[in-house]
Amino acid sequence: MFLTKQHLVMARTLAVAIIATLGLAACATYDDEFAGINSRLDQLDTKVQNAAQSAESANQSAQQANQRLDQMESRVQALETAPGRKPRG
Repeated sequence: MFLTKQHLVMARTLAVAIIATLGLAACATYDDEFAGINSRLDQLDTKVQNAAQSAESANQSAQQANQRLDQMESRVQALETAPGRKPRG
């Protein structure tokens, strides 16, 4: 009976060791996958930041264009409301 209990304890210990080894091997596999995913996320983050900078630049250009249009609008209104000129000659 003593040998049976000892074998049972040994089998349990071996099973735990095998499970732990498989778990560590799986972690190594996941580490590689996480590294790949993190690399792709970094690339996407860079693209998003570049797109945000481009959008900000486009927004500033549009604001400047709107300011110029507003200035032109006031000039056009001034010309339209000005008294008519007499033709020369």
